[in-house]
Amino acid sequence: MNIPFLDLKAAYLELQSELDAAYRRVMESGCFILGEEVAAFEREFANYCGAKHCIGVGDGLAALMLILRGYGIGAGDEVVVPANTYIASWLAISHAGARPVPVEPDPRTCNLDPERVVGAITAQTRAIMPVHLYGQPAEMETMADLAAEHGLRLIEDAAQAHGAAYGAVRAGGLGDAAGFSFYPGKNLGAYGDGGAVVTNDAQLADHVRLLRNYGSRKKYENEAKGFNSRLDPLQAAFLRVKLRHLDSWNDRRRAIAGHYIEGLAGVPGLDLPTVAPKADPVWHLFVIRHASRDNLQRYLDGAGIGTLSHYPIPPHLSGAYADHRFKQGDFPITEALAGSVLSLPMGPHLSTGRAAEVIGKLREFKA
Repeated sequence: MNIPFLDLKAAYLELQSELDAAYRRVMESGCFILGEEVAAFEREFANYCGAKHCIGVGDGLAALMLILRGYGIGAGDEVVVPANTYIASWLAISHAGARPVPVEPDPRTCNLDPERVVGAITAQTRAIMPVHLYGQPAEMETMADLAAEHGLRLIEDAAQAHGAAYGAVRAGGLGDAAGFSFYPGKNLGAYGDGGAVVTNDAQLADHVRLLRNYGSRKKYENEAKGFNSRLDPLQAAFLRVKLRHLDSWNDRRRAIAGHYIEGLAGVPGLDLPTVAPKADPVWHLFVIRHASRDNLQRYLDGAGIGTLSHYPIPPHLSGAYADHRFKQGDFPITEALAGSVLSLPMGPHLSTGRAAEVIGKLREFKA
């Protein structure tokens, strides 16, 4: 048995003729920085998200950092962020000069718990940054109310949520702005790094466009201390191809998730994902929990089934945040998740037959 965690080669083979044509179009254009290919993708992705503006940037971390910078959030400011997330969410805040204020997740959904956010808001808080973890939208309705009540920005970390929706609104249109990543393994993935800011705020969009390009609108005229963080035209061309297939690929992911949920129901010791009311996830990851996670992962690896642990070291226990003096036990829900979650094979090119093999091995496992 050989079931990879994610089959990226199959994605290329399915779209080979379209992707190769996109490559040739860019190479023949002679334009390799910004230009019409990037502008076209920005229009198409903004429209897909139901938003007015999209600004292509270098990666997802830069997208979040530039949103914060664009809103003038920096030194002396605090941003509420999930304790349970990939460290990039925290790094964006730190690189903007602000301080991340971690809050525990709802243990059922693994997403930021709005009830706990209230106690984290101080006079220094400038924004709330929920993460749509694993492709499931965070509980945005309550957090939007909190943000409005306290005069805060609501910034979506949508790096894992391309096409996900909360109620009738897609990720990218649920807050003041959203940061997306196009890392190759994402639901909408490039063939290298890439990211985007999506927003309905024209002033923010203008500021982010300025900041991503050295703080310059016109060459050699620099209005601000900007950055070099621009989406590559070649990646934009590939993303335009993949965007046309995103909804159907997300539907394939939903089908696989349905097979997992049905086939793994009632397995002793196994906790399955909980989908929150109003949330329409896109299953970037299918994450189970088991008290003997490490033994289970070794067992599946021995059977030729690829899995990953997202994320075994929480940001507050990483060396990067040693200066914040967090300690073991500060965020017990997050730490329990870090020691028990396991991501099963998932992707638009995983067959139902292969998913059934994964289910069979999981049902055979004895802790």
